[in-house]
Amino acid sequence: MNTLLFPVILAGGKGERFWPLSRKDRPKQFLSLDGSSRSLLQATADRLIELGGGWHSLWVITSSQIAEGVRQQLPDLPVENLLIESEGRDTAAAVAWTSLEIKQRYGEDAVIGFFPADHWIADQKAFAHTLSAATQLAASTAAIVTLGIKPTFPSIGYGYIEQGEKIGRFNELPAYHVNRFTEKPNRETAETFLSTGRFSWNSGMFVFRAGVVLKELHTHAPEIIEPLEQHGPDIYPQLPKKSIDYALMEKTTLAYVLPVDFGWDDLGDWNAIERLLKTEETPNVELGTHVGLDTQGAIIYASNPEDVVVTIGLEDVVIVRDRNVTLVVKKERTQEIKQILKILQSDSRFTDLL
Repeated sequence: MNTLLFPVILAGGKGERFWPLSRKDRPKQFLSLDGSSRSLLQATADRLIELGGGWHSLWVITSSQIAEGVRQQLPDLPVENLLIESEGRDTAAAVAWTSLEIKQRYGEDAVIGFFPADHWIADQKAFAHTLSAATQLAASTAAIVTLGIKPTFPSIGYGYIEQGEKIGRFNELPAYHVNRFTEKPNRETAETFLSTGRFSWNSGMFVFRAGVVLKELHTHAPEIIEPLEQHGPDIYPQLPKKSIDYALMEKTTLAYVLPVDFGWDDLGDWNAIERLLKTEETPNVELGTHVGLDTQGAIIYASNPEDVVVTIGLEDVVIVRDRNVTLVVKKERTQEIKQILKILQSDSRFTDLL
């Protein structure tokens, strides 16, 4: 069995809920949101090249609109390891195409891991330990291994994985058969999940052998894998738009979960910045120059260091100043930024703001 991991970064997302900082020419994965000098994409690559065989084993799949930006951000990535989607068709198509390419080059026993480009990981050592366990499990078993994050609060924004029968330990970590996946539950259901101790957050990270996932795709998503095998990536715009969770993970009987705890956040919207950077000593999270009076619980970002954000009497708001746009939104309504973008898209006066 092949125990070398081929990590794949899923870098095609738009990151609309980080608008106006995230735009078409500068999507979320190109941003540094933790105060460091490395973008989310670069930080993800940094983590993964340590786990595989260096740059030659790392792959990235992205959209044609931002492919040049990916090349600039990751200049050491081999040209042949960058797959460019002509049109975004969600993660099922991305997983299918990449798995076909890696199988063709390295064989059906090649162990592949898929990782979104917008995750934050606190403990690299624990992350590496977990990926070693997942690789061992995938190499030795017909398994599609998911990384389940230990919940820290009853989130209604994440999907959940229920662990079933324990199948053994890999690299000292217990592994379980997956009983079921549950998409974003209401708060009462989430609290019930946490009380059982059997549920993890669905991280969206998967590890499996190429031959295993391709066989399962033939069984559960032939409408995606068969056109790709017959016509190659030219068929991409005609493929159905489905997530890998919906197309495969909720249907397969080969899903296994490793419950893990290495400090994780998927950086889904502006509130994630507070989870990363908020301290008890400061009333607000400030990435920019802010002068405030009676302002607390605010997240303030200004991309131009010369811009000054002044607030009086505000609480629990997000204020983002970038180029020619200022966004002010209550923290509890940041999910509605996507609705604002639809309004802007419908008015020709605002196309340059997208």
